[in-house]
Amino acid sequence: MKRVLFSVLMCVMAVAPVLAQEPTTITLVTHDSFAVSEDVLNAFQEETGITVQILKNGDAGAMVNQSILTKDNPLGDVLFGIDNTFLGRGLEADLFEPYESPLAADIPDAFKLDPENRVTPVDYGDVCLNYDVQYFEESGLALPESLADLTKPEYKSLLAVENPTSSSPGLAFLLATIQQFGEEGEYTYLNYWQDLVANDVYIADGWNDAYYTQFSASSGQGSRPLVVSYASSPPVEVYFADPQPETAPTGSIIADGTCFRQIEFVGILKGTANLEAAQQFVDFMVSQPFQEDLPLQMFVFPVNPEAELPDIFTKFAAVPENPALVDFAEINTNRESWLQAWTETVLR
Repeated sequence: MKRVLFSVLMCVMAVAPVLAQEPTTITLVTHDSFAVSEDVLNAFQEETGITVQILKNGDAGAMVNQSILTKDNPLGDVLFGIDNTFLGRGLEADLFEPYESPLAADIPDAFKLDPENRVTPVDYGDVCLNYDVQYFEESGLALPESLADLTKPEYKSLLAVENPTSSSPGLAFLLATIQQFGEEGEYTYLNYWQDLVANDVYIADGWNDAYYTQFSASSGQGSRPLVVSYASSPPVEVYFADPQPETAPTGSIIADGTCFRQIEFVGILKGTANLEAAQQFVDFMVSQPFQEDLPLQMFVFPVNPEAELPDIFTKFAAVPENPALVDFAEINTNRESWLQAWTETVLR
């Protein structure tokens, strides 16, 4: 492992700008869910002479908002964790210094949402319907094959979702419904949500309540065998079980249009006094050591196609072929009006 880290990081050094000899410290501004293996981060620090301080600043939305408020006196040098639901806000606020990492050349274009390279894609994850395997096996009920299926009588009182105004997966699920049903015509996304409410959907304030309290497979005490979560949740269920089961107790529904793909980015904050070191850290985040560390640290998928997935991901994680996609600029323009319309329709 150390030999691989050394080899790849030396490649990073070869293509990155050469730093001065004196030690350099940079601050990574990120969200509360950020995690990296100590040996992977230490290898980068030892090979480059760059010390990385990590500043966690709430969830992704809070982190972006705080960075915008402090952009004239930035909290750090690099920001990681802005995703496509908040990317438009960050770009509109002119938070980032453009940088095209040479190590990002092989990342698929589908992940590169900003042609000006103000941000670099690092990972992705799909927000999908998760289901309780045992419940559906024992009940004989077929799994829903579309979002529309969830409004059918046979799925009454079976689904838990998150409030999109207070939850990232909740917002992702709302966006999937907007993409699927649209805003105009005889049947819109708001009509769909009215039908979900009529079918006794449970709306939780956050993911923890929906998944760990309402979902029947997580605690064994919840009454709802369907929940909005992540396609990587089944591997998590196996990874943290003791002993680990041979099959996952949960599964993900990945039918066309039922999942929403979240892509996370890293960007160099404008105003940094450590531009070259910040560029090297961006290179590091898309290098193979960091990318292969991602899945079992933050339970997301790497964007680097050369990164090898752990066995638990290849065995238990499903990747949708056709997730719902909404342009980040459209999200930025309409987010508040969508949320207000949802609130007035669903909660009032």
